[in-house]
Amino acid sequence: MKSALKILVTLLPLTLLAKEATVEQLFSVQTVKVKQESVSHARKNFGFVTVDEARVHHIAPRFGGYVEKIYADKIYKYVKKGQPLVTIYSPEVYKAEEDYLNSYNYTKNRQDKGMMRSAKLKLQLLGVSETEIDAVLKKKEVAKTTTIYAPVSGYIFKKSISDGSAFSAKAQLYEIVNLDEVWVETKIYEDDLAWMKNVKNFAVNFKSTPNTYNTKSSLLYPNLDPKEATMTLRLRLKNASHTLFPGMYATVSSQDMKKSYLTLPSDAVMRKDGKNYVFVVGEYEGEYEPIEVSVKPLNAHTYIITDGVSAGDAVVSNALFMMDSDAQINGLY
Repeated sequence: MKSALKILVTLLPLTLLAKEATVEQLFSVQTVKVKQESVSHARKNFGFVTVDEARVHHIAPRFGGYVEKIYADKIYKYVKKGQPLVTIYSPEVYKAEEDYLNSYNYTKNRQDKGMMRSAKLKLQLLGVSETEIDAVLKKKEVAKTTTIYAPVSGYIFKKSISDGSAFSAKAQLYEIVNLDEVWVETKIYEDDLAWMKNVKNFAVNFKSTPNTYNTKSSLLYPNLDPKEATMTLRLRLKNASHTLFPGMYATVSSQDMKKSYLTLPSDAVMRKDGKNYVFVVGEYEGEYEPIEVSVKPLNAHTYIITDGVSAGDAVVSNALFMMDSDAQINGLY
């Protein structure tokens, strides 16, 4: 191997090597220039789809009654806003509608309509729909039953009634969940919290769909799990097509903002005696000077150069190629 690599070395103490030693090579050497690059770092985390709590609606009437007819009869059935859920008989609502009709008949020829307004307000506070209230005066009669309508569009996640069942005031009959928007909750390690401050955009992918969901909206829960040393990051996703459902597994990709670095391929840097060196092209052809540099890894193939060389400096692309066995024995570099 010695005969193949002919290197002329000026013998100097190791402490002076980085400043004064030069290596003149008598064979072809490939070089690379120190680059100024703008680089961002990527992270990949995993999480799950969860329901947006603000889009969960509980149907809990302010009156008791008996179920007459169920329209929303299945769990996970989709209902639209204004669609009837259940028709019930409620003695309390029936009595309140009678009072409303009687107050109308009593005050229709009088200027003071206070009694009628109070009777109507009672129906409104009970949660009776405006359509049903108006029908009392339009038909001049009280219906035996009242109907509860869906306040929002969504899926029936819970149903606690069946045909003929009775319920008391404030009992939850249905839970309707709107999935037009959902949350993705992902775990973030404590070590990544500082890095997360520079992240603005998130890309979320799922196995069930080829679509990539991009979002900027996020909330970091102010609570650390001491067992896992993680915090929960919440992302909000649009889901108008209803292709995402609670429990789905999500892959969350993110990048921080770009930063400018001086970089070199990792092969251009040689480590010796706890220090890092590069071989900078000298003033004359075939002459190379070992320079000590400060580095930190950017990725598996690239170093960030924090000190020692400048952008545009030409260095040997393979530092180990410059090492001669005699030079190693002499401890020069």
